[in-house]
Amino acid sequence: MKKKLKVLVLFHSPYFKPRGYDFKEEFADPENMYTEKNVVQALKSLGHEATVLGLYNDVSILIDEIKENRPDIVFNMVEVFNDQSHLEKNVAALLEILDIPYTGASTGSLFICNNKALCKTILVFHRIKVPRFYTFIRKRKIFMPTKLKLPAIVKPLCEEASRGISQASIVDNQDSLFERVKFIHDNMNLDAIVEEYIDGRELYVSVIGHKRVVVLPPRELKFGNVPEGEPRIATYKAKWDDHYRERWGIKSVAPGKLPEGWERAIKDVCKRAYQALDMDSYTRFDIRVTEQGEVYIIEPNANPCIARIDELALSAEKEGINYADLISMILELGFRRYEKNK
Repeated sequence: MKKKLKVLVLFHSPYFKPRGYDFKEEFADPENMYTEKNVVQALKSLGHEATVLGLYNDVSILIDEIKENRPDIVFNMVEVFNDQSHLEKNVAALLEILDIPYTGASTGSLFICNNKALCKTILVFHRIKVPRFYTFIRKRKIFMPTKLKLPAIVKPLCEEASRGISQASIVDNQDSLFERVKFIHDNMNLDAIVEEYIDGRELYVSVIGHKRVVVLPPRELKFGNVPEGEPRIATYKAKWDDHYRERWGIKSVAPGKLPEGWERAIKDVCKRAYQALDMDSYTRFDIRVTEQGEVYIIEPNANPCIARIDELALSAEKEGINYADLISMILELGFRRYEKNK
């Protein structure tokens, strides 16, 4: 991407700020908005003009910004709107209505990936392994599905970033399953999905591209201090609480040499899953690999975190793609989709 571009960097703000607010104070804090800061710095290093806009609960500032200072492309990092993650897709839809190129997953891909049951149904159709699952809709009867084996993990049906997942999410009897489903229904006001627990190594595999798809080297979530025999799952605390991670020795690392045949199988499954879900930008798959080498897709993450320190960027670096080039690739993919849909 040699041409100098006007890029609007769009992201979620935890509070309302008007157009023109530069977020310099937030960017100065190393613990705050580091992903957004990384992207802005990379865009500037590539010679592009980068303007920032944070969305909280008002889309009119986005509409006004595009009308009055139309960018060449929007670098879309909005994951929630008005504290609701299921509205992520609506922001992408608005950009499509405004007829402007944007990076990341399309509206359709965001919709599919946000609904864990729908996503798994599509993957099953394409003969890609996923855990057996059952969906419990609010205000309907809760019962024990006959084909579901325990232990299982109970999650919100349409949430991201492990919200609503804790050690209490693992259930090994009917009563605890009912209790956790009811907790999600009543306390989070969300539908629930129950998935069989897959015992195995937890790997994160990033895929980027459209027609030419690149499967990046995997990362592995290690549970160093978790006792043997205890369920090892990526809870909300395991992902986002540094003190909790340190206490239990939880960290994301390069997995080193994998058993023979694993790497080829992982790449094949993740590439097929990416194509089955009609992804066309970048995605991170959370997978489990059993001792027998069976690869299970736990869930896809459309528009995963792209901070320098996160899985996708670290995997790209392992592949020989530096951070600025990764950001440039993401821009190029946004333009390709826009041109394809014209």
